[in-house]
Amino acid sequence: MDGSNGSFVAVRRLSGSDRAAAFHHSSSAEVVTGSTAWIGKGLSCVCAQRRDSDARLSFDLTPVQEECLQRLQNRIEVQYDSANREHQEALQALWCASFPGTELRGLISEQWKEMGWQGKDPSTDFRGGGFISLENLLYFAGNYPKSFQELLCKQNGDRAIWEYPFAVAGVNITFMLIQMLDLQAENERAFDILYCITFKLMDQQWLDMHATYMDFNTVMKSTRRQLERELLIEDIQRVEDMPSYRLLGR
Repeated sequence: MDGSNGSFVAVRRLSGSDRAAAFHHSSSAEVVTGSTAWIGKGLSCVCAQRRDSDARLSFDLTPVQEECLQRLQNRIEVQYDSANREHQEALQALWCASFPGTELRGLISEQWKEMGWQGKDPSTDFRGGGFISLENLLYFAGNYPKSFQELLCKQNGDRAIWEYPFAVAGVNITFMLIQMLDLQAENERAFDILYCITFKLMDQQWLDMHATYMDFNTVMKSTRRQLERELLIEDIQRVEDMPSYRLLGR
């Protein structure tokens, strides 16, 4: 559901073989550890690892929900393809949303480092999150431009000399959420909104911890723990009910 009704997301557990097939990305970021169960009204989540005390949940999905889930799973499995025109245009759109009025000299350019990519070719950084990580960044820029620009330009707080790279952090957040959640969504945009919340929450954790570049993995772990706490709150019925949602600005 969306609009005034909010965006709902539920989560299911996959078997080890199913998980390997669905989440075949690799990453050196140590961001997915620990386990718990989250049970809320309209939003149910189960972390990747199981404890004996965890409840095993099952879901009876409507055909519409099944369709939304399949679309989301299809998005997760798409790798970024630098030869795909649609992917090229999406990358160009991200630049325009990030630096309006500044001409991009090419899809391979030193300019990309200004956004926080590791090199002059952003396609090499999408291996961990796939094309959906680019879609997440575009959704963030288009729907919460104020928060997007605040994080991109590091406008808030007492910043470190060595800051986290914005774009690479975004890919890591997508990767963390994919591994952290097995998603069933009544509205696939719930994942995109959760991404925006997580990015803003990560930056808030970064400031609160007075973190520097070498602390990035520690900040990501702290961000995950905060997400878990918020999703355990009994009154959470939709993504927009999460306390950290208020951090977002349009």
